[in-house]
Amino acid sequence: MDTVKSILKGDKYIWGVYLMLCMISIVEMYSATSTLTFKIQDYLAPTIRHTLILFCGTIGVIIIHNFHYKWFKLIPVVLLPLSFILLVYAMFFGEEVNGAQRWLTICGIPLQPSELAKMAVVITVSFILAKKKVPGGVQPDTFKTILIIVSIFCMLILPENFSTSALLGLVCFCLMLIGRVELIKLFKLVAVLAGFVIVLFSISPYIPENTPVLDRIPTWRARILNFSHGNDVPEYAVKTNDKNYQVHHARMAIANGGAIGTFPGNSRERDFLPQAYSDFIYAIIIEEMGVVGGVVVMALYLSLLIRAGMIAKKCTRAFPAFLIMGIAMMIVFQAIVNMSVASGLIPVTGQPLPLISRGGTSTIITCAYFGIMLSISRYATQDAIKEEKELTGEETEIPEDISAPNPNML
Repeated sequence: MDTVKSILKGDKYIWGVYLMLCMISIVEMYSATSTLTFKIQDYLAPTIRHTLILFCGTIGVIIIHNFHYKWFKLIPVVLLPLSFILLVYAMFFGEEVNGAQRWLTICGIPLQPSELAKMAVVITVSFILAKKKVPGGVQPDTFKTILIIVSIFCMLILPENFSTSALLGLVCFCLMLIGRVELIKLFKLVAVLAGFVIVLFSISPYIPENTPVLDRIPTWRARILNFSHGNDVPEYAVKTNDKNYQVHHARMAIANGGAIGTFPGNSRERDFLPQAYSDFIYAIIIEEMGVVGGVVVMALYLSLLIRAGMIAKKCTRAFPAFLIMGIAMMIVFQAIVNMSVASGLIPVTGQPLPLISRGGTSTIITCAYFGIMLSISRYATQDAIKEEKELTGEETEIPEDISAPNPNML
């Protein structure tokens, strides 16, 4: 037990959420990959692959959470320009997956540059907000600086992945709100973005097929229209076709699950859902674990955000407070989008369920997020600093550019 405690440091609740999600992921991956196992004629291969990725990710969590949070400000120095280059390259030479050209293969390893960009941008925005912190808010040029950086990366991600671009923008918007950027500027930003979306939707019917950069806009419009069923058509009257095939089978899975589910391994719809192990794994969770299991999974994500907020309030400095909130929102908002799609509450998007869905880059980056949160819980709170001083007789020196105090500290 002492050995485990010496390895798993930081906030025990965050560790608990992480391990619970990993266990649910392995169980559901074993059940949901039937279509993959049929194709490759190896029943255990997808589950073993996913388990190995989680194992490697867990080693990463252990390593990262042993680094002091002050070192995380250096990540964007490398990751921001690297992700920019990779996004531009993927736009022209990336591999097409599910109709979107968003993947690269480097040394045989598939890589999704947008995942790297999300991490880099969130850390950068947290750093800027902390560096430009002044009593009662931030310096006047903070909004412009953040807007330029976030806009560049959102526009690079947007052509192939609208939901990821919107998710990144939403998280950064929330960070600016928490950082007390002037509300009038944020309201103007919302108005401009709303107008931009309306214009995109309006011109989408007139965009020719295979138009560079804009070729995904008709797809987004079709998904929205398909979701609304033309507004007047009742759900039971909509026939299953190629466009709504996944959505209908996801709803069948949820209906089949009932209150307590069919139990792991007994899913029926996993054989009909092409993305049962990815975008629609939450539907399989409800089918096998019931509404109860679905609520438990949802509660794990929401409790992570609440716990991050509690830790942020205890942080003595602004940078770790902003960073843990930005990372927690990225994980939880993405989970909410995935669960909403599987439940039929919003149109189909390509967002995986963090840690649970099958994935490489997404899973590893999510593990890194957990490592950063655990590091902040270990080094940034009042209790952690007090404990460090008692053990070593001194406090870790914080660089001046991230030494701004946390105005929301309890």
